[in-house]
Amino acid sequence: MAELLIEPIEAFSDNYIWLLSRAGRAFVVDPGDADPVLARLEKDSLELLGILITHHHFDHIGGVEQLVEKTGCQVWGPNNSKMPFITNVVAEGDSVTVLERQFSVMEIPGHTLDHIAYVGEGAVFCGDTLFAGGCGRVFEGTLPMMRQSLARLRDLPAETRVYCAHEYTLANFAFAQTVAPEDLAILSRSKECEQLRAQGLPTVPTSIDKERLSNPFMRWDDPAIVEALVKHGRDIPAQEDSVFAELRQWKDTF
Repeated sequence: MAELLIEPIEAFSDNYIWLLSRAGRAFVVDPGDADPVLARLEKDSLELLGILITHHHFDHIGGVEQLVEKTGCQVWGPNNSKMPFITNVVAEGDSVTVLERQFSVMEIPGHTLDHIAYVGEGAVFCGDTLFAGGCGRVFEGTLPMMRQSLARLRDLPAETRVYCAHEYTLANFAFAQTVAPEDLAILSRSKECEQLRAQGLPTVPTSIDKERLSNPFMRWDDPAIVEALVKHGRDIPAQEDSVFAELRQWKDTF
């Protein structure tokens, strides 16, 4: 069986639309803009069979209707009245067959209430919940809900590749270094990502293992992060939800 290729299609100023392809057929994840997808399909002579949606924000769904009109493909996504174009509603525990590979659906609310991830083939497509070095803002859910969703992602196998939807990495590590300026894992990842961007390369996919070690938003139970918050005058209960909430609220105004 031919290899499943996963490649980024750049959109807007910092979005990644993920292209999955094999043997001339393709799926895309979160196509906020149809034009770069259509250009890539034509360039590589690919037939678009399906679209996977993680949540309803426009920069993730803005190109769906045009792509469906042009290709007749099907669309998988969460149950939300803002997305009437969904042809296959999926929820926790469901699976989606993508080019003969199975991906399971994980509900990860917080950024939005309808947010889901697709997990399979050693990869997770997590939209705007987990970023390299950071996490999404909490718009519709609660801070404890968001931490619990990140905890579910953190529990995935260490080698799982993380395909998030934005190139926010350098800004995320600027904040991480402010939180913990002497943290070696954060400093090392920041330097690595700066080198990638200097070469015009994406900083993603990252991995669950890398995020466990260097992403402060995945280290709410790490005494070093608690100590760093205290050093910044943020004297908080050393409880997981409190630590995560302090980090997220700080980042919101950073």
